[in-house]
Amino acid sequence: MEEFLERSFQFIEQSGWFAPLFFVLLHVFRQVFFIPVLLICLLGGYLFGTVYGSIYSILGLTAVSVVFYGLIHIFPSMREKLTILKKTFLKEKHQLTVVQMMIMRLMPFIHFHLVSLYLIESTKNLKEYTKFSFFVSIPPAVVYTAFGDMIHELPLAGTVVFATFLAILFLFFRKKRTNIKWDDFFSTSKQ
Repeated sequence: MEEFLERSFQFIEQSGWFAPLFFVLLHVFRQVFFIPVLLICLLGGYLFGTVYGSIYSILGLTAVSVVFYGLIHIFPSMREKLTILKKTFLKEKHQLTVVQMMIMRLMPFIHFHLVSLYLIESTKNLKEYTKFSFFVSIPPAVVYTAFGDMIHELPLAGTVVFATFLAILFLFFRKKRTNIKWDDFFSTSKQ
């Protein structure tokens, strides 16, 4: 993933006038490589600044949502899996408002396509879905892109401190591993 991001960064940086198009396409293809939305938006802020990076990220996130709309209708099993996730996450059976979906999109630990599934269920057709996807994509694009631009504007010492802080947070909230002894794993217990 790091190598893909590094190559994408270099390619977009050297693309000149085509850089925004390639950046929007990177948003669309990021899901194939399991790259979080947050990283791509940060990259947009770093490359294009807050205003243009936000615009390109909003377009990219809307494009991702439209692609998802098509995929969910082609592959119903994908919809079933996300529906199970939705029922686990939100046990109550009420419809979310657009503002609530905007807030959910802003949270990096909420699955991007879970919100897209809510949008599909609350809209009538692709046109309405695309319009609401556009609006719901604005908060994460603007906030994350602004952070990417901020990182670009920070002096080297500030960037190192910020990156160290993020690494500590990442390590603090990581999933704890369970260690199983070799003998216990391969033991042949007779039951």
